[in-house]
Amino acid sequence: MIYFFCQNRIGVFTFADVSAKCKNMGQERKKMPEPKRLEFRKTKDITYIAVFAVMIAICSWISIPAAVPFTLQTFAVFFAVGVLGGKRGTLAVLVYILLGAAGIPVFAGFSGGIGVLAGQTGGYIAGFLFSAFVMWGIEKIMGRKLPVQILSMTLGLLACYAVGTAWFMLVYARTAGTVDVGAVLGWCVIPFILPDAAKIVLACVLSRKLAPVLKNMEG
Repeated sequence: MIYFFCQNRIGVFTFADVSAKCKNMGQERKKMPEPKRLEFRKTKDITYIAVFAVMIAICSWISIPAAVPFTLQTFAVFFAVGVLGGKRGTLAVLVYILLGAAGIPVFAGFSGGIGVLAGQTGGYIAGFLFSAFVMWGIEKIMGRKLPVQILSMTLGLLACYAVGTAWFMLVYARTAGTVDVGAVLGWCVIPFILPDAAKIVLACVLSRKLAPVLKNMEG
């Protein structure tokens, strides 16, 4: 339930109200001529991708204090793909990574640049793109039901762990000598498993609330 204030009056509306309003908007757009609808769809897609790329950046800057502090980066990746779908969600993740590679400080700790991606933990950032690709592939094959979404996010997370861990071991070996995979998992993966599991749950809940609203807007 959402509260709003307008001209000294308090109003209340729910997600159902928002969804109904957006459905009406979608029906109005169906009446547009085909060229205008296509132009609107392209503009809308670009806007959504940009907005969610920015959202991933904002979530990257949010650090949650814990025994091992963590950010909301992973949640934002799952949420973007969960709301926008595989193609647009993956493009949002790609745009986010490219912005960081260009030197814009969108990564955790307000960092950016090729040096971050080439560093020891850069593989986990690149791994977000692999997560998105995994989720996209599973979505195309199995659809977007809740159990499938949970499965796709879990496998996407494992893909991120795998890419990031492999890259960490490669860079570490070049700079400090060989390291055991168990040690890397202890440093970079195991402390984050529970927080990442919580992010999957949160991303599933919120994306399944918001995705139908966007779908109704699109008509």
